[in-house]
Amino acid sequence: MENRFSILIIDDVEENIYSLKLLIEEFDVDIYSALSASEGISVLTKHPVDLILCDIQMPDIDGFQFAEYIKGIENLKNIPIIFVTGIYDKDSYQQRGYDLGAIEYITKPIDDVLLTSKLKVYIDLFNKNKETKESLELANKLVVHNTKMASIGEMIGVISHQLKQPLNVLSLYCEDIKYSYDYGDLDKETIDDFSVNTKKQIHHMKDTIDGFLGFFNPNKPKENFSVIESLKDSLALMHSHLDKNKVILHEKFEDDFLLNGITMELSQVVMNFITNSIQAFNEREIEQRNIEIRCYSENGKNYITFTDDAGGIKEDNLEKIFDPYFTTKSEGSGIGLYMVKLVITKTFGGKLSLENFEKGVRFILEFDKVD
Repeated sequence: MENRFSILIIDDVEENIYSLKLLIEEFDVDIYSALSASEGISVLTKHPVDLILCDIQMPDIDGFQFAEYIKGIENLKNIPIIFVTGIYDKDSYQQRGYDLGAIEYITKPIDDVLLTSKLKVYIDLFNKNKETKESLELANKLVVHNTKMASIGEMIGVISHQLKQPLNVLSLYCEDIKYSYDYGDLDKETIDDFSVNTKKQIHHMKDTIDGFLGFFNPNKPKENFSVIESLKDSLALMHSHLDKNKVILHEKFEDDFLLNGITMELSQVVMNFITNSIQAFNEREIEQRNIEIRCYSENGKNYITFTDDAGGIKEDNLEKIFDPYFTTKSEGSGIGLYMVKLVITKTFGGKLSLENFEKGVRFILEFDKVD
């Protein structure tokens, strides 16, 4: 359904509502009406409203009291109000209206041209804001899509490297059995050993591919999962990548806890932190390479920390490191850590912070307990 500009008219005189509707109908907007402030509040609970035209002098609850009431409600307080009234005391009434957040004050008899020109301005602003919001939403979707594609690309590189070893082993087994046949040493024991060992390598490759597909299943529903189990599965996929880059991994899994979400998204976070650390190790040619992952509970909160000794981050960049498109890498897009923060805060409802720690950096992920 198209999101159109909507106006709520509140006036205790039905003829006044009818007259305002006739003026407004030339615009392509949704119009709601109420004969009292109480009825107007009821309309606001049922329909989205972008602008309120409100009389001041009404029985029971007047326009000022109505404005004061909705300003105390979080999802209503920013709706602009135009007071339309026959009261002319500008010093006392207009000032009170502006103090309550009114954007305009129009006196009766209404100047049709004045009112319609003002409405046109507000409607144009609404449409421009709508277009801007839609553009931002599209841009964010593209950022998310590109980041996921980049994550998949990085993971494919890891998987490719991880499959090379069992493929090389299989190649050696094939050479060995050919050698045994050529020299007449091919017996049942040799064939049995070949069968057992090749099946073992094939199962290893199958498990690796199944794990990859499981992590990147977009239709996987949210569920409660064990953090330690998820971390171990993620690190198993990164093991050969860590070995290749001579990184020593220290696992300090002190307390297990549950997170509600998709395991794959936590895996992407783990992969991002490890990949960033490895890049820093390589760029700075650091020989002693350590990454520590700690999982623990403290003071009613759950934590995961990632710590490396890859040289840390410049103090000037600490506050900007999670900003979209900010990067310290010559060829980086700057969306990796931005997306990590979105996953932690939006998907898991947690908090993400960082600090320079000894010879490197520490990322701190904080979560509430999941029942």
